[in-house]
Amino acid sequence: MRVLNYLELASRLDRSGIGTAVDHQRAALADTAVEVETTPWRDGHPGWAVGGNVAFDDPVFSEFDVAHCNMIGPGSVAVARHAKRADIPLVLHAHVTREDFRDSFRGSNLVAPALGRYLRWFYSQADLVLCPSEYTKGVLESYPVEAPIRPMTNGVDIDALAGFEETREEYRRRYDLDGMVVFAVGNVFERKGLTTFCELAQRTDYDFAWFGPYDAGPQASKTVTRWVNDPPENVTFTGWIEDIRGAFGAGDVYLFPTKAENQGIAVLEAMACGKAVVLSDIPVFREYYEDGHDCLICEDEAEFEAALSRLADDPDLRDRLGQNARETAREHGLDRVGRRLVETYEELV
Repeated sequence: MRVLNYLELASRLDRSGIGTAVDHQRAALADTAVEVETTPWRDGHPGWAVGGNVAFDDPVFSEFDVAHCNMIGPGSVAVARHAKRADIPLVLHAHVTREDFRDSFRGSNLVAPALGRYLRWFYSQADLVLCPSEYTKGVLESYPVEAPIRPMTNGVDIDALAGFEETREEYRRRYDLDGMVVFAVGNVFERKGLTTFCELAQRTDYDFAWFGPYDAGPQASKTVTRWVNDPPENVTFTGWIEDIRGAFGAGDVYLFPTKAENQGIAVLEAMACGKAVVLSDIPVFREYYEDGHDCLICEDEAEFEAALSRLADDPDLRDRLGQNARETAREHGLDRVGRRLVETYEELV
């Protein structure tokens, strides 16, 4: 079976959760009998493909048995229309929702309502919509998306994190981190709890570090610009780091006070590394994790502060949560993702 696994604008999304999710899909399928195509265009680029079609009547699209698109732009729309015309099963992966687009870039909240209407139309073209969680399925059904929707974990690449412990001294020295380090991983957005992260740092004495890129141009939100340019004394924004293992080596408690999330791959990565994890009380985390077993879940800033204090005072609690978190992460291994993807494609074909 030949499957198109397409990520539009891949070069711009390689540092995003969407890019990581697609990497996971492709890695999960590498050990299966599925042959993966990563571009729909016969000549590798839409411009060359269309040019060849106009000049020589060559086909624009390559051949595949299932089309699986991971973004929502014009290239993905073109693939969706081709799949419908050619009677090729179409899978659209809902990594983007109106809710998780809010509080990201400057003006994102103004665009979000129109985006929701567009997503309803786009996702409704699918033979099957995949999404990371039951929570996201409920969000899509509320639009409503008029296509079958199936939750499937984004998974976690446990093997890619091997050796993270060996990075600890280097990364703590590089960013001048000491003691119990509270950390986050990923793009710096207000939606991901930036203000709460910084205000908690102001109320405590721990070192805080956010490992991940942030926008500094006109598209950056005012909140991101404010905190990144004038952070509390005990907060470090590292920007992009080449080896993500360094973040999990340097940090001790993973803090994620996000406002909305479809799953949160970095949470699973922290869990796979045996870190104590402190999360906001949102539906998707209640769906996947258990408060007091593999994480601590908090409703407000006071509860976050209390959780950090408990973890600082009780290393045994940190260890217990971390060990249970490792077991949870194994349930999201790429071997399971690969099996579910193959079953999905076979069902549609």
